[in-house]
Amino acid sequence: MKEFMLFNPTSLDEAVELLGTDSSRAQLLAGGMDLLGRLKKRIDSPERVINLKSIPGLADIRDSQEGLSVGALVKLTELAEDSAVNAKYRALAQAAESVGSVQIRNAGTMGGNLCQKPRCWYYRHADFLCLQKGGTICYAQGGENRYHAILGGGPCFFAHPSDLAPAFIALDAQARIVGPKGQRSVAVEDLYRLPIIQLNGGLALEPGEILAEVRVPAPKANSRSTYLKFKEKPSFDFSLAGVAASVVMEGGKVSAARLALSGVSPVPWRPLDAEKILTGSPLNDATARQVADAIVEESVPLLHNRYKIPLTRTIVRRALLSLA
Repeated sequence: MKEFMLFNPTSLDEAVELLGTDSSRAQLLAGGMDLLGRLKKRIDSPERVINLKSIPGLADIRDSQEGLSVGALVKLTELAEDSAVNAKYRALAQAAESVGSVQIRNAGTMGGNLCQKPRCWYYRHADFLCLQKGGTICYAQGGENRYHAILGGGPCFFAHPSDLAPAFIALDAQARIVGPKGQRSVAVEDLYRLPIIQLNGGLALEPGEILAEVRVPAPKANSRSTYLKFKEKPSFDFSLAGVAASVVMEGGKVSAARLALSGVSPVPWRPLDAEKILTGSPLNDATARQVADAIVEESVPLLHNRYKIPLTRTIVRRALLSLA
């Protein structure tokens, strides 16, 4: 790890000013689960590290009639154990609970989980100058790719590592972003871009912008949600395939639905065609199978990850049936 200067701003405006617009010179520190690993491996070697934990108000969970507000520094454990989140935003609590180990959840933050860089072993290895680090090749495409993307891949094939992002997307959440040009609000699903559109991790923040908060609208009547994932190690691991599902039921049928997948694409994958099949249908095994088949219909597996197709199909079916 190279030497750097540590700053402790007391406001977001001060943090934005310290961050600047050159990510090679300055990085943000939240829980440190991602950044410290990158610094140790010298994937990043910034001159300045800006500690967000010194800014008041970023670690708050607020529930109101309008919905839920989650600050960027809310710990994953706090999110998983919050009574209001468990009662009304079940997919979010389950997603937070699924992340890593107890130790990781006690330190890791909501903002860090949404903004972490690719967990691809080629990206994380100092000897591989891959596409995401300014190189000319995705080594996973013809290399060891059993954990990589089957949907939306190319020219890079990493699988997006966040569990919270699919849950927030299924719950139609909005992110509040603060930057040099002021504040703006975007849908959480618009925080990410496929590699064919943007490399550098695919995070659609402008230079100098900071994710400050995520807001989830209050759930509609007769709504329910869930997050289900499969991981290789039962104790703690990233998602091999997972799905967040949110549905509204009326008269025994789904009147509205939002789905988002983890572990299968370089972005949290939103299967719009599958949502259309689900909407207006009864939530039974036949519908769940039809939706699951539609999701994997356009998958393009690599040499070693074809198993993700039946795995994704099974995870989606089980998640939907759990909401019936």
